[in-house]
Amino acid sequence: MYPIGFYDVTYILVIIGVVLCLAAQSQVKSTYRRYSSVQAASGITGAEAAQRILQQSGIYDVSVARVAGELTDHYDPRTKTLRLSDSVYGRSSVAAVSVAAHECGHAVQDNVNYLPLRLRSNMVPAANICAQISWPMIFIGMVLGWNHLLIEIGIILFTAVVLFHFVTLPVELNASSRALRILDSSGILSGQENDYARKVLRAAAMTYIASAASMALQLLRLILLNRRND
Repeated sequence: MYPIGFYDVTYILVIIGVVLCLAAQSQVKSTYRRYSSVQAASGITGAEAAQRILQQSGIYDVSVARVAGELTDHYDPRTKTLRLSDSVYGRSSVAAVSVAAHECGHAVQDNVNYLPLRLRSNMVPAANICAQISWPMIFIGMVLGWNHLLIEIGIILFTAVVLFHFVTLPVELNASSRALRILDSSGILSGQENDYARKVLRAAAMTYIASAASMALQLLRLILLNRRND
């Protein structure tokens, strides 16, 4: 790929990545908003669903806590804490219960030593360092007259960040799969509610897929630019 006039056609890779991420974010927000207005027939809240799922899974060392924000829900394996956002913790909507169940899926993964989760957790420190260093290294290399050594080191570091995003995919998809099975078998949701939960979690999964694809496209662009300036 070569620049045309003042434009660099490799920018199309960045644009595609941005469009994918924006589309996925828009989809998850609209889907979550839609099923946040659908109350679960059981009347169970996100926090109550989480507690029930953890107990049914034989997990008694994980605490459930509230965290500020919307869609800020996460499971912290270091402190054995399942944190649910304000819009999930005390709400009894299908969306809230679905998100709570997904986070419980991570707790179950941790309990059974699910390998991809262990791998991802071990990669977090290195991935954070690589994310902080890679772009400055690439930028300095470009400023210094396209210093290929610095740029290639930056690309290698950025590759590690991309790899981290792809390792995250099976962790998130598996957590959603576990959540759907638990919701169906436990009776927390019933009938068509399980179909709604599947839509909520599928939309959430697309954000991770779009993010990984966007990162891969950025990496491809960097490789193309570096080769072009060889």
